[in-house]
Amino acid sequence: MTEMIRSLGEVAERYDAVFCDLWGCLHNGKVPFAAAVAALRAFRAEGKAVLLLTNSPRPKSSVVEQLARIGVPRDCWDEIVSSGDAAQYGLLSGAVGQRVHHIGAEKDESFFTDLPVDGPVLEISRVPLAEAEGVVCTGLRDDLTETPEDYRAALLMMKARDLVMLCANPDLIVDLGERRLYCAGALAQAYEAMGGEVLYYGKPHPPIYDLARRKLAAMTGQEEARILAIGDGVNTDVQGGMAEGIDTLFVTGGIAAAEFGPDPARPDPAALAEWLEAREMTTTYAIPFLA
Repeated sequence: MTEMIRSLGEVAERYDAVFCDLWGCLHNGKVPFAAAVAALRAFRAEGKAVLLLTNSPRPKSSVVEQLARIGVPRDCWDEIVSSGDAAQYGLLSGAVGQRVHHIGAEKDESFFTDLPVDGPVLEISRVPLAEAEGVVCTGLRDDLTETPEDYRAALLMMKARDLVMLCANPDLIVDLGERRLYCAGALAQAYEAMGGEVLYYGKPHPPIYDLARRKLAAMTGQEEARILAIGDGVNTDVQGGMAEGIDTLFVTGGIAAAEFGPDPARPDPAALAEWLEAREMTTTYAIPFLA
């Protein structure tokens, strides 16, 4: 049964490290959440490790820049692993060929330019869809105005050519302040509905957790750390933690807040239990907001 808590500090002594989600937990895309920053700082002050685990399609360097730009303090985290980091390893391993077509925004260019120094080496060419061996999707080209329906023709062409899509961000949606936007996962879902093949590298899929565990071990020297996964995505953070055998802390006040009553700060435990059961999910703990 899910244990409802009010602060990370209530359970901190049980863990050596946290894998903490970003959007909806630490910030809203515009500003950091002060209580979440304080909670992670306090966790680190006890000599524990904070690894930010994000489904951003961009590599770590770009995530660091974004966090600094919106004011997330550097002293509340130790390491970052992104879906983009894990997906780059897949791309450079030839998962979708060498001639690839990119679906995504200009802001995602670092996925192709800021490559891992310790990764595989493969020359990648970006080509028009008609010439592609595979497709890399980092998101919509303009997520402020577009929806997955705008890509129906491109997805049909991909399916006709049996192209595999590498999805660099499995998230379906994200909240930018008060505005809800579509992510790469929404296009991947639409492509799978057509019968297309998609390769995923972010939460809840194993590649990002494998990379995160390696980074954590290198950082702490511990091969077997007690890890708590924190996030507001039941199909990403919670499902991924369950699959990895990691305890989870579900932030109810994130993208699913409306499901648990009128006051996000006071989620209805019965509504939460019913909602999780309907999705065949379990979470170790739940908290209104990370604090």
